[in-house]
Amino acid sequence: MKTLKLLGISGSLRKESYNTKLLHLAAGMFGPSEFTFANIRFPLFDNDLQQSEGIPAEVQTLSDQIAAADAVIIASPEYNQSLPGVLKNALDWVSRTEGSPWKHKPVAIINAAAGRTGGARANYSLRLALAPFNTRLLQGPEVLVAMARKEFDEHGNLENERYLKVLTSLMEDLRTEAERT
Repeated sequence: MKTLKLLGISGSLRKESYNTKLLHLAAGMFGPSEFTFANIRFPLFDNDLQQSEGIPAEVQTLSDQIAAADAVIIASPEYNQSLPGVLKNALDWVSRTEGSPWKHKPVAIINAAAGRTGGARANYSLRLALAPFNTRLLQGPEVLVAMARKEFDEHGNLENERYLKVLTSLMEDLRTEAERT
């Protein structure tokens, strides 16, 4: 059996991001894989920039990583009731690359947020932003970690058994989808 390639994208650039911690936990629950953590520190999308300089190398790298992955996990915080601009910017840039790297790709979305809804609005806005790419987006179970600062211990471990159970289920489903291809 081949080793699956798993790509993780965090919508938070913060060093101590709860979403990045959640993403790494999810990758571990996915099971044996070749895990890559994506870089989404890109210039703001600008068609003039693309016309004059082409696709930035780091954008092409992400596009190639998406195309090569057997599955993708996206962890997103909620900023002002939506997905973060840095994540939307990455999606916009990748949409300008050759081919369709997202097409039929198994994708799971997870969220950790400071508020009591756990990033539900970011989750829905990210689903909407992914719609044009024709992914195999898992519909559930939804992993929406509310009041994230209270749910992770000082070592970055998620402590809530309910969240751990739902995350485990989602990663099992993502692995099943990835193995189907």
